Amino acid sequence: MIEEIRIRGLGVIDDAVLEPHPGFTAVTGETGAGKTMVLTGLGLLLGGRADAGVVRAGHPRAEVEGRLVGVSGTVVDRVLEAGGDLDEGALLLARTVAGEGRSRAFLGGRSVPASVLVELADDLVAVHGQSDQQRLLAPARQRAALDRYAGDAVAEPLAAYRRAFERLRAVERELEEITVHARERAQEADLLRHGLGEIEAVAPQAGEAEALAVEADRLSYAEQLRAAASLAHSALRADDVAESDVDALGLVGLARRTLDQQRGHDAELGRLADRLADAVVQLADVSADLASYVASLESDPARLAVVEDRRAALGSLTRKYGATLDEVLVWSDSAASRLLELDGDDERLGSLRAERTELRAELGRLAGVVSASRAEAGDRFAAAVTRELVELAMPHAHLGVELRRTDSADGLDVGLPDGPRRVAFGASGVDEVELLLTPHVGAPARPIAKGASGGELSRVMLAVEVVFAGADPVPTLVFDEVDAGVGGRAAVEVGRRLARLARTSQVLVVTHLPQVAAFADRHVVVEKSDDGRVTTSGLRVLGPDDRVRELARMLAGLEGSQSAAAHAQELLDLAHADRDTPTGARPRRKAAR
Repeated sequence: MIEEIRIRGLGVIDDAVLEPHPGFTAVTGETGAGKTMVLTGLGLLLGGRADAGVVRAGHPRAEVEGRLVGVSGTVVDRVLEAGGDLDEGALLLARTVAGEGRSRAFLGGRSVPASVLVELADDLVAVHGQSDQQRLLAPARQRAALDRYAGDAVAEPLAAYRRAFERLRAVERELEEITVHARERAQEADLLRHGLGEIEAVAPQAGEAEALAVEADRLSYAEQLRAAASLAHSALRADDVAESDVDALGLVGLARRTLDQQRGHDAELGRLADRLADAVVQLADVSADLASYVASLESDPARLAVVEDRRAALGSLTRKYGATLDEVLVWSDSAASRLLELDGDDERLGSLRAERTELRAELGRLAGVVSASRAEAGDRFAAAVTRELVELAMPHAHLGVELRRTDSADGLDVGLPDGPRRVAFGASGVDEVELLLTPHVGAPARPIAKGASGGELSRVMLAVEVVFAGADPVPTLVFDEVDAGVGGRAAVEVGRRLARLARTSQVLVVTHLPQVAAFADRHVVVEKSDDGRVTTSGLRVLGPDDRVRELARMLAGLEGSQSAAAHAQELLDLAHADRDTPTGARPRRKAAR
């Protein structure tokens, strides 16, 4: 709900702060004092169209700031998505309009397009006024509100309907994918089969490419390898020359023997002789290994050709199906899975078509249940609103709830009160809901936006909101001149119903009637002052004595009237007694009975 609104440089308002009560706040003041600017500021805060003409003369810009508390759910999600944040749990909104017409909007401390404020407005504030867009005039809103009013009787089958509807959409998308793209899928399957056939023919093994590369290198350089190994072997041990004269083994052995003869005279020399003995052993081992390597090394052109052919076959696969042999094997696995899926299209088509038939039948059944519950709730709702209208000076008015369906060859077969029909359907069922008003006897029933005058429309919307109280989640309701064309006892009833509505929602009302203002929890007056040069307006919360004087002024049109003051006090006492009467309450509920 709204905790505070600050307005600067807007129309006749220089600088003013409005702190609405959590319940019912009435805003009053003399004609021309600036009450309209309060609602204009609120409209800007909710993303309304910016007009440079509202900027106060002498100010570079008009500024409106708002602080809302108790926000949750989708509102918080949207704020975070826009990059904003909450200030100790409160949501800060701001709007500026420059003198040249440029406008800026802020949400949670972050600059955003004004359209973002418009998106949030429907979940934060509902404005009802003669010149405002009416939230409940949209058929989709009327259907959603009626569903909330109906409670579980609609909510439970509608939830099941929506689950089935989403599954039907998924099934139909998959059917379209298979049937519309059948040729492309067949071509894809042929390409996959060809690729898998090539890979299967070669039958590559993990790590095979690296092993073949090593073998090919060895076979290609067999003669050079043999020559190098033979020369190294001869240097270590020359079998055809005296051991002590030429080869490394003989020379190292000679050195060891020479040192060994003198080890008795110096231990260090003995240790060096032992190290030479180890070297002789290692050189003998290397010499034997070289002899074995030379014996095993053979030139094999035929084997080399086989290895090169195999490498070429593997290279062909890596050029087509992956940069490495491992990637080729991964492609093969995924291609095999995809081919199984494509080859199962015919069987899948049959299964999907059968599921689609079952889903449509289930949707038709659930749509019938939802429609019947809506019709029953609509009758109750229409009767309740009509009773409210009688008390709001519209004694001959009648509100009806019309459920319309559109015939469609591609629709659902639904059992409806007027018989089975094939009708168009959507995510919320087969019904279009519209509220129709008959303003007086003999008049045709028309949509409420067209069937009522400006003042009547405000009263109709008040009656609707009173009946919907507790079922509609919008936390703040604003009524602009809801009392237009009303007086006497009907005005008292308007005030009484606004007070009842304030038990479940925050209510802000701009009014000319003392009978309405008397029921408010907080009375704010828009005061106009004139210093001879400019006119300014401010907002002041009235205390008990000031409130009596303001109501007396509204009653008599002049100040100081003792009879008007007595009447004003009587109105306040009546309103206070009504608020304290339990039967005057209308508690929050899930469904009206």
